[in-house]
Amino acid sequence: MENVSSHKHFILDGFNELGALRPFLFIPYVIMFVLSLSANSLLLYAVISERSLHSPMYILIAGLAAVDLSLPLFFVPNMLLSFLFDWRGISLTGCLVQMHFLHFVGAFQPTLLVLMALDRYFAICTPLYYHEHMSLPRFLKFIIPPVVRNVIMITVMVNLAGKLSFCASNVINHCFCEHMALVELACGSTSINNLVGLLTVCFIPVVDFIFIAASYVVIFNSVLTSGRSGIKALHTCITHIVVMSVTLTVALIAFLSYRIRNELSATSRVFFSTMYLLFPSCFNPIIYGVRTTEIRQHILKTLAAVVVPGSSE
Repeated sequence: MENVSSHKHFILDGFNELGALRPFLFIPYVIMFVLSLSANSLLLYAVISERSLHSPMYILIAGLAAVDLSLPLFFVPNMLLSFLFDWRGISLTGCLVQMHFLHFVGAFQPTLLVLMALDRYFAICTPLYYHEHMSLPRFLKFIIPPVVRNVIMITVMVNLAGKLSFCASNVINHCFCEHMALVELACGSTSINNLVGLLTVCFIPVVDFIFIAASYVVIFNSVLTSGRSGIKALHTCITHIVVMSVTLTVALIAFLSYRIRNELSATSRVFFSTMYLLFPSCFNPIIYGVRTTEIRQHILKTLAAVVVPGSSE
């Protein structure tokens, strides 16, 4: 068999179709990046610094903020430099490392929403046993299985991508190393990679959101049969449903655009993929900060103390 050299260096060529307008993408993306960093940092600070917020629900919200804070750091700075200075090169190793961290950390967005749905289920449907269910030893049995699932599936997916040969082109039509954008460049059969990628989509975000939806069906049924006292507890559930709906919609568009026939342009694919990672990072802390009364009050108190020193005393 003829020995074909495999590319070890790639060009991230996302939004190339925009031509001279491409550098102007720096402005909206840097605004979203700064908003994500500041909003999630403020939310994390509010939960960590206020002892009254050290309950399971707020700790899970802080966990989501930590994911939303770290996720843009893996791709946005490099993307912004590409817009400004046309720095587009990345090694295969760097590409696989970035891919692993992006997909691994991103997988915890729906997983944390599952844990939040469980928290609301226990709080609303079994309030007398809430603290017993949410104690760390008991709650670990809900945390460990999805974490192990995420680790195994993302690691297998990335390792399989790393074993491919890339002999046709080294230009990735994306702003970061998205799994299918890299796999499309491989020579030879990629059926296993496509299958594992599709299974990863099915078993992480899709399964998580089905579980979340089932949980809220049970919660709503409990609220409807419990009268006025249950309606107050529904406030936080509505917040979770809004976050879940936005995250699932953008995620499915981004994932499925590479796997089914569609009329989306290459620029639209890249846009939805970047929004899947970046938009929830901007959206989640604002929703939780505005709709969760205790967090909103502490954030306002913190901001007031910064603007007017001593005002929180």
